[in-house]
Amino acid sequence: MTIEFNIPTNLTLLRIALIPLLMVVFYLPWPYTNIACTAIFIAAGITDWLDGYLARKMQLETPFGAFLDPVADKLMVAFVLVLIVQQQANPYLAVPAAIIIGREITIASLREWMAEIGQRAKVKVSLLGKWKTTAQMVAIGMLLYREDLFGIPVNAIGYVLLYIAAVLTLWSMINYLAAAITAIRES
Repeated sequence: MTIEFNIPTNLTLLRIALIPLLMVVFYLPWPYTNIACTAIFIAAGITDWLDGYLARKMQLETPFGAFLDPVADKLMVAFVLVLIVQQQANPYLAVPAAIIIGREITIASLREWMAEIGQRAKVKVSLLGKWKTTAQMVAIGMLLYREDLFGIPVNAIGYVLLYIAAVLTLWSMINYLAAAITAIRES
């Protein structure tokens, strides 16, 4: 099997390359690191949307791209959540972050296993998973920014959204596990 490096795949690779850049910027002794990190995270989110859009629109979907895209997403989310928890160390942030990271590992492993037994379609991305991802990405962006904006408590809203994402995370994980159990019983 050959690996094709087309525009969508290169955008996904760019998203992965933004992770170490975000880390370096995160630890810079500069008063605007939160703004720069938020901008990098938003840029990563745009590449996530754009690579999928271009892959479908230009019919450039590849098995490698289908593999790499969720890997890039999970790497970015896990990495940034660890940074945020380290910066704002408290259990109120650590618990939903651990739930989200744990779910990502569980579902990635479940998808891999289901693919091995020819049942990957049973655990494809659902609408609930998309809601979870949206809440999670907005929460992470707000937690990276963390300062009030025009009197709006950005960090507090980020916490609320992270808890919403954690609940949606658990809900979607239960749905995926139930679908997997059903598929296994049927086969």
